[in-house]
Amino acid sequence: MEGPAILVEALRDATIKDKYGNRWQYHSRSDRHSKVACWGIGLDLLTKSALLRRHVADGKVILGVNHTMRDFGTGRKKDLDLVLARPDGEPDRRVTFGQLAERYTIPLTSAQRAMLDALPELPVAPVGAVLVALEAKATMTAHIRALPRLYDELNSSHLCVHGASRQALAIGFAIINASSRFASSDMNKFDLTSANRVFTEEPQPRSLVRTLEKLVEMPRRSNTRETGFDGVGVVVIDGANGGSPFKLVTAPPAPQPGEPFHYDGMITRMANEYDTSFSSI
Repeated sequence: MEGPAILVEALRDATIKDKYGNRWQYHSRSDRHSKVACWGIGLDLLTKSALLRRHVADGKVILGVNHTMRDFGTGRKKDLDLVLARPDGEPDRRVTFGQLAERYTIPLTSAQRAMLDALPELPVAPVGAVLVALEAKATMTAHIRALPRLYDELNSSHLCVHGASRQALAIGFAIINASSRFASSDMNKFDLTSANRVFTEEPQPRSLVRTLEKLVEMPRRSNTRETGFDGVGVVVIDGANGGSPFKLVTAPPAPQPGEPFHYDGMITRMANEYDTSFSSI
């Protein structure tokens, strides 16, 4: 699976500029990290599911970005990072999944580029019926204080997705930073060429463990009569946001192969659920 490696590589360079002229690898007011994360999930899901690839090649499935879904029962709305859906009309194919890699400045290895090139062209187009909806959230510092927000924002996404369609598959994805220090853009609202970067300290691994424990409480469902996510994945990274590369953390307490929320298991489950749920479209 390539998604986690793509994510940390995309965080290597400081590409996000703030109003003070500073450049950041990660900025809390930018959604680049969630877009990159969801793009990587899309690449892995397309690679894993032959049925999804055939649906894309046949023009039955398109991609929606920042798609607004509305809960039919409550009227509540939520913007989802990325959705796979039936097309609403004829796609114009002016923007494709592959072109989003350039738009989001996603660095790809030659092997990853070959994987992308082997896929059928997936157009970004007006969304009809949603089949798969992805929502990604990150917590980089102040983990304990951010737990209610992280939980509520993820939890509200599956409620909205299934309020719109019980048949749609909802995927929740969390990025958790394991670093013991972090330079938040909110704590550095000044020109960093004239002052030192401010880092906050994070009690690790306690904060990471507590965040993982909270995410385990996230509701999941095994059939359309239940409430919860159809798939949940967690990737743990380590980065201080000070210019040094972010790293992927695979050792415990990060989810291990075969455990709930392990990235590879999430992709395998979602590919199987797609193949089972949408074989007849």
